[in-house]
Amino acid sequence: MQKEAEWYIVHTYSGYENKVASNLEKIVETRGLKDLIKEIFIPTQIVSEIKDNKKREVERKIFPGYVIIKMVLTDESWYVVRGIKGCIGFVSSSDKPIPLTEEEVKKFGMNETKTVEVSYDIGDSVQITDGPLEDFVGTVTKLEKERDYVLVIVSMFGREVPVELKLGQVQVMD
Repeated sequence: MQKEAEWYIVHTYSGYENKVASNLEKIVETRGLKDLIKEIFIPTQIVSEIKDNKKREVERKIFPGYVIIKMVLTDESWYVVRGIKGCIGFVSSSDKPIPLTEEEVKKFGMNETKTVEVSYDIGDSVQITDGPLEDFVGTVTKLEKERDYVLVIVSMFGREVPVELKLGQVQVMD
């Protein structure tokens, strides 16, 4: 009687995640191991980057250096995975790999939160590039990437005024 497939984490050399996953998929196909190794994936998320006042979306690995595999753990499947070039081994507390729960795997794969990366931080001098205060210079006092929000203190008419802007409306001063 065959055991049920479970999720395992495999540690790889950093930057080898895609190569390990594609090589493993090829071996599964050529050796006919689809009944032992069911799924292979690399947890990623979409990140919005703002550089040079341009917003673009980039796919980033959530856990660089790791691949998640749904497989039936047998001696054969263990040796196939361990033998892939770039694979360091299974994540475990002993010699035996520890399976993940379905809930843990869903957190890895289903977490489609979008985050925004900007080239400035709290305390940086920035220039407003859009809106009625375009070309004003101020200092970032609050930054909330999840809400696409930045608070900038701008000097206007001899007073410091807080201004709420979208992350893409400011850029770091050169």
